[in-house]
Amino acid sequence: MAMRITRRRLLETGGAALASASLPALPGRALAETGEVHGLSTFGELALPIDFPHFAYVNPKAPKGGTITLQIKRAGGNQNFDTFNTLNTFVLQGDGAAGMDACFDSLMSGSGDEPGALYGLLAKSVAISGDRLTYRFRLRPEARFHDGSRVTASDVAFSMDILKSKGHPSYRLILNELVSSVAEGDDIVVVTLSPKRGRDLHLVVAGLPVFSAKFWSTRNFEASTLEPPLGSGPYKVGRFEQGRFIEFERVPDYWGKDLPVNVGVNNFDRTRWEYFRDRQVAFEAFKSGIVTFQEEFTSRIWATGYDFPAIKDGKVKKESLPNTEPTGSQGWYFNLRRDAFKDPRIREAIGLCFDFEWTNKNIMFGSFARMTSFFENSDSKAVGTPSPEELALLEPFRGKVPDEVFGEAYLPPASDGSGSDRALLRKADDMFRAAGCKRDGNVLKLPDGKPFEIEFLDFQASLQPHTQPFQANLKRLGINATSRIVDAAQYQRRLDEFDFDVVSRALTGSAIPSDSMRIVYGSEAAKTRGSRNVAGISDPAIDAMIDRIGQADSYKDVVVAAKALDRLLRAGRYWVPMWWNPNEWLAYWDMFDRPATKPKYTSGAPAIWWFDAEKAKRIGKA
Repeated sequence: MAMRITRRRLLETGGAALASASLPALPGRALAETGEVHGLSTFGELALPIDFPHFAYVNPKAPKGGTITLQIKRAGGNQNFDTFNTLNTFVLQGDGAAGMDACFDSLMSGSGDEPGALYGLLAKSVAISGDRLTYRFRLRPEARFHDGSRVTASDVAFSMDILKSKGHPSYRLILNELVSSVAEGDDIVVVTLSPKRGRDLHLVVAGLPVFSAKFWSTRNFEASTLEPPLGSGPYKVGRFEQGRFIEFERVPDYWGKDLPVNVGVNNFDRTRWEYFRDRQVAFEAFKSGIVTFQEEFTSRIWATGYDFPAIKDGKVKKESLPNTEPTGSQGWYFNLRRDAFKDPRIREAIGLCFDFEWTNKNIMFGSFARMTSFFENSDSKAVGTPSPEELALLEPFRGKVPDEVFGEAYLPPASDGSGSDRALLRKADDMFRAAGCKRDGNVLKLPDGKPFEIEFLDFQASLQPHTQPFQANLKRLGINATSRIVDAAQYQRRLDEFDFDVVSRALTGSAIPSDSMRIVYGSEAAKTRGSRNVAGISDPAIDAMIDRIGQADSYKDVVVAAKALDRLLRAGRYWVPMWWNPNEWLAYWDMFDRPATKPKYTSGAPAIWWFDAEKAKRIGKA
C-alpha cells in the first residue's frame, strides 16, 4: 500500500528520495555546486542528507506479498464513503474511488517523521531562484509510466496546468498563484510562482499527481470515467466492481521501487477497498474476515463489538495507540448562506443545546474529549488570552471582529450531564430572543416571522444517536429540528451546491498549518461551487490570518498566526464542535507485521506494514 502523507492532506505526505539503484547519488558537494538540492521544506532545512538510505521508521527488508483489505475512512476531492462511479478522483464530477493516489507519482514526497519536508521522487533534484519564485525540477530519466513510456517534463507541465484549469475546486483554489509550468526538454520543468504565493505553494506543487499528457490528449479530463488512467506509481488498478470494491495490484517492475523513500513501503501485492452503505454491515464484514484491517471510529463498536470468536481465539488483534497527530476539527457546520444562521447569537444558542457530557457518557462510553479548537492536539490551539505577538496580528481588526477575540479563547460551556441542562437551555432561549426570535406557542419564529426549522443533512445514520438528543433540546425551545439521510451521491451534490442547513464534517489536521486552509475557511472558497468551505465563512480578518500563515518564515510565526486564526474561527460560532479521540483505535486480522518504530506524526498503519505468510497460515488466512 502506497504511503502518501501531502496530496491527501491538501484535499483532506508519501515516499520518495534521491536516487535509484541504477543511478548513483550525487555527492552532497557536487549537488550544491550545481545549485540544486535533493528536497524541499517549509523553512528551507531538511533533516535527511542527500545519501539517506531509507526513512528511520521502515523495515528496509520488509517482504513483499499478500493482500490487505480495507474500507475507506477518509475522503478527499470527489470521493465519498458509500460508493464510487469514477476512477478520476481529481475533478468535481462523479464519486471517486478509494486508493487511486497509489497509481500516481509526484515530483517529490514526504516523511512521517518530518512535517513540511519533501524529498525527490520523479524529480531527483531542484534548483531554486534567490527570490524562491522559480523552481527548476530535474526529472529522473528512468521514471516510467505503466505502459513503459517515459515520464517527461511535458507531462509534469500538463498535469499542473490541467489541475489548475479543470481540476477539483480545491486544486484550482490552491493553485491560483501558480503562474506557469514549462518544459525545457524532457528532463527539466520550470515552475514559476506569483510573488503573492503562500509559503508552502512549492510543496503543494511538488506533491501534485503527474499524469500522462498523451493519455489525456484523447479524453475529457473533467468527465467521470471507469477507464483506469495511466499512472507511474507503485500500484495500478486491478479488478473492480462499481460501487462495491476496487483492487490495486503492485507493479512488480515499478521504476521507483528502490528509491530510499520507497524502501520498506508498498509491501502488499494487492490492496482491496470494500464499500458498504451501512456501518454495522461493514463491521460484520471485518468480523468475518472479508475486511482484514480496520481503523475504528465508533465508540459503541469499540467498547462492545470486539467480543466475537476471532478476537477470543487470538485471530484478530485490537490496539489503542496514543494519538500523536494534530487532530484537525470535527463538528456540525452551519450554512451561513442561509438567512437563519447569519446571526452568531443564533448559532451560539443552537450550540448550547448540544450536551456533550451526557452524549459522551451515555453514547460514547466516555471515550472522547470535547473538541474546542480548530487545531486540537497541536501547538496551534489558542489557549487563554492572546500573546503580545497574537495581539499584534489581531489589533488591525479591532472593532471589525468580536471583542471576544482579544480575551479568553472561547470554550463551549460544560453541561450538568443531565442531557437537558436547564441553565444552558435558558441561556440559549435568552440568546434567541436577543437575536429577534419570538415564541408563538410551541414554535420559535425567526426575526422574519418564519418558523425556525433546521435540517441536519447526512448520508448515513451513524450519528443519529448523537444528533437526536441534540435535536430534542432544540425542539424544547420551539425549533423543528429534523434529520434527512440521503444517498451518498445526492449528499455530495447538495454539498457541492451548498444546499443544506447543517452538515457534520471532519477535517484532518496539520503539524505545520499552511495557507491551503483558504480552501476551507477562505472568502473565495465560500463562493466557489464544490469547495470545502461548506459553512460559507467569509471574513477579511480570517483571510488575513491565513495569508499570514502562508507568509510566515518560521514555525514560531506559523503558530502565532494559527492561534490568532483559531480565536477568530471560534469567536465566529461557525460550528457546534463535536469531540476528538486522544487514542487511535486499530483492529486487524493477525496476518501482518510492522516495524518496531513508528513515525512521529502518524501511526504508519498500514502503509509500512507487510503481510506475514506464517501468521496468516496459523489463522487460516494463507
